[in-house]
Amino acid sequence: MDLELSPLRQISPTQFRNLGSPPSLVIKSDEDVERWKNTLSYYDYDLFLRRLNESIVGLMLPWSAEIVPESVTQIMALLDTLDGWVEDIPPLNIPQRFGNLAFRTWGARLEERADELLDSLLPPDHKTLVPFIKPYFLTSFGSFTRMDYGTGHETSFTLFLLCLTLVRFFQPTPDEERHLVLSIFARYLRLCWKLQDAYKLEPAGSHGVWGLDDYSFLPYIFGSGQLRGQTAIPPSAILHPPLPATNLYFLAIIRIHDVKQGPFFEHSSQLYSIATGVPNWGKVNSGLFKMYRAEVLGKRVVVQHIPLGGLLEWETTVTEIPPASMAQISRTHLTTNSGLLSMDNPDPRSINPERRTWQPPATRQAASPRHATLTGSMPPPVDYIRKQSTGSTTKHDNVGGESDLS
Repeated sequence: MDLELSPLRQISPTQFRNLGSPPSLVIKSDEDVERWKNTLSYYDYDLFLRRLNESIVGLMLPWSAEIVPESVTQIMALLDTLDGWVEDIPPLNIPQRFGNLAFRTWGARLEERADELLDSLLPPDHKTLVPFIKPYFLTSFGSFTRMDYGTGHETSFTLFLLCLTLVRFFQPTPDEERHLVLSIFARYLRLCWKLQDAYKLEPAGSHGVWGLDDYSFLPYIFGSGQLRGQTAIPPSAILHPPLPATNLYFLAIIRIHDVKQGPFFEHSSQLYSIATGVPNWGKVNSGLFKMYRAEVLGKRVVVQHIPLGGLLEWETTVTEIPPASMAQISRTHLTTNSGLLSMDNPDPRSINPERRTWQPPATRQAASPRHATLTGSMPPPVDYIRKQSTGSTTKHDNVGGESDLS
């Protein structure tokens, strides 16, 4: 990792008996959202995402490693099993306005078999953790009631991976963290896209043309992290398809072109503004982190569906952490902020030129039409990115306190 990040804390088997009640829905108001930002679980998640992000800088897809941990193989097999259920439970061939009711059948099977699936996953001394990780697992693939999918479900899956890392089912090492993103998360994305296509899932809480993406956010963070530190492929490359499927950012853009029609600047104006207004992937990466904090983790309509407690502590706030531990957390965030503000330094793990297939266009794309200017209620992503150098703040800036990546 290029940034010096603290180790992720560990919850040992001797501590399992002290976890208390399984996680539950505790965020019910905007005040609860603010409280969550000061909890240990929020800092755990923030640190986890940044460790994942740093582990993949300069790496391309498809990615493989000589050694694949058994834990990674097990999760990949689990996702393959869930994928196979789509063939077992085909969509109903009847007129339906929102979603396909067969998704509820798929979800009912998941709820029925979740205990068995997770129990077979965990080692003997971790079996008691099933009630503590199951809520995140069950909410990772969409709402079976509303038949929709959005950034909250994507966050639930990442919290599921965090829980498994806190108890050391996964090891928080750069090698294994790369697997979490480039193997497991990439496989999860393909499964979710298959569910969305098969069962016509609605986007949950979409901002429409003013949103970054109808369904996802993290592929853009991780993908821009992969592209960080090199200059041969600029952010504007996404405006010149076809794109190679060499990183998660490009994969997400390819997905948009598969499911949407019309000019890119019209249906994906936020992504268009990033491509035309941000000079390098370092600024894209840090700006998207900031935007994720504000528009996903900082929104009650999203995080009210995330259960907390148990492994992801709700009761322990940063003011209750022992001073030595608090100093470590603060030092971690300050170190990270410093690093993310210095993205002009080239990353030694730059993209291998022999594997780069994108080539710059012969001519520059015409300027965007006047009506492509962002005027929606969500602040343009470029705003989050520009604030890094201006030091200005808005009501969106201070999400997460001093741990903001700006």
